[in-house]
Amino acid sequence: MNHSRTPDRQGGFTLLELLVAASIFLIVAGTAFALLGAAQRRYHTDSQILSSFQEARLGLDQIVRDVNDSGYPPPNHFSVLPAANRYAATPFAGSPTSSCSIGTCASPQDFDLIIETSIDPANNPNVQWVRYQLPAGTTTLMRGMIDKAAMDPVAAISAAGVMVPYVQNVMNNATGAQITAIQSAYPAMFPGGNPVPLFVYTCETGGGTPLSCPTSGAFNSASNILDVEITLIVQATTADAQTGQPRLVELHGRGHRINPNQ
Repeated sequence: MNHSRTPDRQGGFTLLELLVAASIFLIVAGTAFALLGAAQRRYHTDSQILSSFQEARLGLDQIVRDVNDSGYPPPNHFSVLPAANRYAATPFAGSPTSSCSIGTCASPQDFDLIIETSIDPANNPNVQWVRYQLPAGTTTLMRGMIDKAAMDPVAAISAAGVMVPYVQNVMNNATGAQITAIQSAYPAMFPGGNPVPLFVYTCETGGGTPLSCPTSGAFNSASNILDVEITLIVQATTADAQTGQPRLVELHGRGHRINPNQ
């Protein structure tokens, strides 16, 4: 006896199953895109902080090199002294004079330093003044260089108009409001809420014991500076992508005067 067979029913998804699957897919895709967006923002921020760090590191290295080369060539380099602009009478120029007290004259200061050295003796026989300055309330470290002249170095450099931006977003001498904002993320970065000196000096005393300067005494002058400790606090151009807080790096370097000051 022949029996007719009922065709097998074709399996499939119900509407409810399709809706559940679609919802799961949307959740997974949305999460993936959110994570991708966060990663891209983090990469953008990290790239900026890295760029700021590299710029600051290069700037710091150049300042250290200039300090190390200060006072070249010294007077005792010559058997007969040449013209005054052919040798470094003092490793660090003071304004208005080389005997100017640190911190009380135009330069040297916490945020102002003038180095006297020969930058490129093979192509220029003259000694140069190299000035680094971070004006109050600004965030751009300036650098300028001119040949040494028979006049006050600050006046000469200002008249020449050679100061140009060197390192951007330097926060050492920021305003009170800026320092307060930074301290919310970096409480220990600005002790007492005060600006952080860009340059801290050690002076020789003639007695073999270098001392921190400024300190009262006859040795407290530009011509007696022995070491310069440099601190650069640099802020990235954008805030952290996740926390919204500013991103900063603090770099330290130390330059030592090799050539004698007389």
